[in-house]
Amino acid sequence: MDITPFIRELLFGHDCVIVPGFGGFLGNYTPARIDRNTGTFYPPVKQISFNSNLNHNDGLLVGRISESLKLNYGDARNIAEEFASALHKKLERGEKVVFDNIGTFINNQEGNVQFEPARDVNYHLDSYGLESFKFMPLEGYDVRKRIARHIDKEPVRHSSFRKVLWRAAVIIPLLTILAVVWLKTDISKSRIESTTMNPLVTAEFESNKKAVDENIAAGEAKKEEIFIPASDNSAVAETPPVPETIPPVTPREDIYLLITGSFKSEENALGWADMLKKEGFSPEILNSPNGFYRVSAMRCNTLATAVNMKKSISIKFPGTWYKKIN
Repeated sequence: MDITPFIRELLFGHDCVIVPGFGGFLGNYTPARIDRNTGTFYPPVKQISFNSNLNHNDGLLVGRISESLKLNYGDARNIAEEFASALHKKLERGEKVVFDNIGTFINNQEGNVQFEPARDVNYHLDSYGLESFKFMPLEGYDVRKRIARHIDKEPVRHSSFRKVLWRAAVIIPLLTILAVVWLKTDISKSRIESTTMNPLVTAEFESNKKAVDENIAAGEAKKEEIFIPASDNSAVAETPPVPETIPPVTPREDIYLLITGSFKSEENALGWADMLKKEGFSPEILNSPNGFYRVSAMRCNTLATAVNMKKSISIKFPGTWYKKIN
């Protein structure tokens, strides 16, 4: 059975589509560009490349086949494996394999699979309906002459006495109001009183300061007389106030989930989770924003642990990635 229509459909919405047992198609984004030599404008494009090492079953293609043909997961996986086996036999016989609107495959002299992508297909959804076009610059138009013509003209300046009077009528009352407010505030009064040169005010300030100092000294002496210990040498111990304890703030820990597969069908996700559980992991199923079911193998409390465990799990489950949750 030809499953290339499912591959083309998935390439529009995903950057990696893997055919189990054969290899993976990768979408590489290229921004819009201009060829100045030919005057050609090219829209953004997602070019397709192929990697034969990405041949593990990530569940994406098999899940799409299962959903479209109304088959169980095992039958859909058998269809994908038979398709990959037929491709290998054709390439070993030296035949050229063509995937419509994707590219062509052929074995080189070393026996390795060589892929040539189709150049006339764009899998970037945001570029739908956009095509390359040519637009040559106008001949005989020199922008420098236009700039020089504007520089030669002196700017015309119009002075209006009426505008000056209007601005003065607005600014002067504002300055007057600000001056009155500043003079009536306590800030200006305190500054004037502290900087006055009147000797009577200075003498009154010094006498008030001396009286305040004498009252403070008398109060301290009275305190010392009150707290003199008794004649029987008994000491009164003052109970220190109990400091108020503030509970420590427990820092929030970030959780990292190691995602090993993403499935469109919940049944396929449950099957994948059962397989992980048999392998000794603690799987979890999460709902992703695009409607897929992501299967996590385990939880990690730190980013370093997640990175180390991802390297270990990727040996058996290539393509594993981690997701941070709060």
